[in-house]
Amino acid sequence: MKRWTWISLWTMIGGTALFAADAELPYVYTEWKQFTVDNGLPNDHIFSVKADGPRVWVGSEDGLACIDKKTGKVTQSWQMKDGLPWQAVTAIEVHKKTGDLWLGLFGGGLARFSGGRFDHFHQLNSGLVNDVVYAVTIENDNIWAATTAGSSRYNVVSGEWTIFTEKNAPMEEIWNYGAHYNDGKVYLAIWGSGVLEFDVATETWKTYLDPDGEMEIDLYRDDGVVHVITTGVTYIDGILWVSSYFGESRYDGRHWRGYYAHETGLPNDFTNNVKGRSANEAWFCTDKGVGVVTDFETDTWVTYTMDPKTHHGKAVVSRNKKVLEEVITPVGIPHNFIICADIDGDDVWIGTSKGLAWGIGKGYYPRLRPRPSLSNSK
Repeated sequence: MKRWTWISLWTMIGGTALFAADAELPYVYTEWKQFTVDNGLPNDHIFSVKADGPRVWVGSEDGLACIDKKTGKVTQSWQMKDGLPWQAVTAIEVHKKTGDLWLGLFGGGLARFSGGRFDHFHQLNSGLVNDVVYAVTIENDNIWAATTAGSSRYNVVSGEWTIFTEKNAPMEEIWNYGAHYNDGKVYLAIWGSGVLEFDVATETWKTYLDPDGEMEIDLYRDDGVVHVITTGVTYIDGILWVSSYFGESRYDGRHWRGYYAHETGLPNDFTNNVKGRSANEAWFCTDKGVGVVTDFETDTWVTYTMDPKTHHGKAVVSRNKKVLEEVITPVGIPHNFIICADIDGDDVWIGTSKGLAWGIGKGYYPRLRPRPSLSNSK
């Protein structure tokens, strides 16, 4: 393994040298491993990734794969010829109570992988509202499938299906992109309807929209979600993180905060998904790299990209748009079009259009700490 030298960064301000070791900086992932078809994946176009204890499940455009974290290798993969009901796996969730794997299939409905067998649910044999499934989340004994025509909820104990569309939920549009369950509530990210919150106990809905009603611009700052075309949602530690094609949002129950590429460390506003790690940290999957807000209070970011010429990784630490350090690594994310992410303890997994990246978080710490600079760019 290559050894890295920490190079101290000196910044001259008004003739005074400030040593970067005195600055509080976020953790930066510098150790990465990539997975592609060359080392076992069935396809390089990664739609979904889910950490599951000692293993990681990967959904691609043409098959499902399982990675053993101990060996760092793909141990098995499944395509349609192996019994997988549909080739494109767009969502993966693990039912912790049973250990079953639930798969969202892009055009093929929903599948359960249990005991080495796939069970297939689709429009013709179940209460699934549509076979194009973008996201899956698990609420108690209920499996939620977010589809292009609404959401369906399947109770694995009773076998009962419930369908949610514009007829019984406040959906102005029915294209459900994202789903997340936590703390007794299900959150749906909907293309054209912002975010919907379903309270499991009361079975009531709450809507989160952009109140100014403007589609082209965010007319009033921090008044709601930055745009009603949302793509992903995470609720964690009392904070709602939302991604969209026009920027990102954070909501603490009282105050909204919008994020845009021109004023933060976001690589771009066009965002496919979001994975919140805590109330202070979230990973945004954009079409030009990964933007990570690492400390909400200080607006500190780490931006991860791949240099298309050298294929090296690059991490840029910034605060209020001011670059604090740049770190070049021999390996990083395999492509800048980011589709999905998952948090795995101190590690992270990033799915791209050209492979999967495993960020190994040795010595990871949240928020900020005083440390020497890692800057090694020229």
